[in-house]
Amino acid sequence: MGIKNMFMTLKNTSCPVGVDMGEEMLKLVQLYPNGDNIQVLSGISKMCPSDIKQGSAQWQHWCVEVFKSIISENGFKNKEVVAALPAREVFVDTVKVEKVNKEDNNVEEVAFKKVKQRLPFETDDAVVKFIPTEENNVVVIATERKKIDRYLAIFEHVNLKVQSLGVWPLALINTYVRFFGRRQSDFEAVVILVEIEQSCTNVVINRHKNLLFARSIPIGSSQFGVEEMLNRLVLELEQCKRQFRSLYRKAHIERMIFLSGQNIPKEAYTKIAKQMELSAQIGDCVAAVELKDPSQPGIERRKCTINWSTAFGLSLS
Repeated sequence: MGIKNMFMTLKNTSCPVGVDMGEEMLKLVQLYPNGDNIQVLSGISKMCPSDIKQGSAQWQHWCVEVFKSIISENGFKNKEVVAALPAREVFVDTVKVEKVNKEDNNVEEVAFKKVKQRLPFETDDAVVKFIPTEENNVVVIATERKKIDRYLAIFEHVNLKVQSLGVWPLALINTYVRFFGRRQSDFEAVVILVEIEQSCTNVVINRHKNLLFARSIPIGSSQFGVEEMLNRLVLELEQCKRQFRSLYRKAHIERMIFLSGQNIPKEAYTKIAKQMELSAQIGDCVAAVELKDPSQPGIERRKCTINWSTAFGLSLS
């Protein structure tokens, strides 16, 4: 099949730099466990120039120059990184795999057969991770090998050591578990995590550390000026909820957590939660950490307009 599981977490070291290579912005953060708390050693974001297309040779050159300037000058303690590709470059689907003899270890083969026709790229170039979940379901995460090579080349060029390649659904779960899922009652609760970026909305449904469902919706906050777009986002979120219910008959979503923090107006969150008929909370990960030096530019605690949830989750990998 030309499949190779490369989304592997390698040997952990303390305080890797989480690198969120989003479509509009490059975000880097390094967290440090400080007793029961988490401290931010350093964090910085850079907006991608509007005239540069992500993934292009010009964009790669821009990334190299940004990494060269910020790693050495902004208090990062090492050069080990956990990086994630943008959501639009990662295929995610959940499929039901029934009547399979798990002892024959063919669950992954059956799951791949169910999704390969939906892959937006050639299967021979697919790098795939399979995550068995509940009720005979498997989450399939895939991307193109050439895209992974493109990102690895950037890090190699600036002498950054890639500790592991992460994926956005697992990064969001890391952020939820560490900051908002710490009560005993949270361990069995099924929640829907919603991360609204400028050009997309990333959705994860999980039971504590266990990923059950994920989808990236191509509607973001930059389109909220048109009320119709917010209504369309709600319809897409409702579709995610219906699809989840069709896959998991025994699971019930208890609440919604907006991991975008203060990045989105509260009125938008309220409207989404009301129409989804779910109790909701704003998960502001910046408010949940200690800043080593509050005066240091990079991450602002008050009126933070940057969504750090994926980058935080990558650093916590």
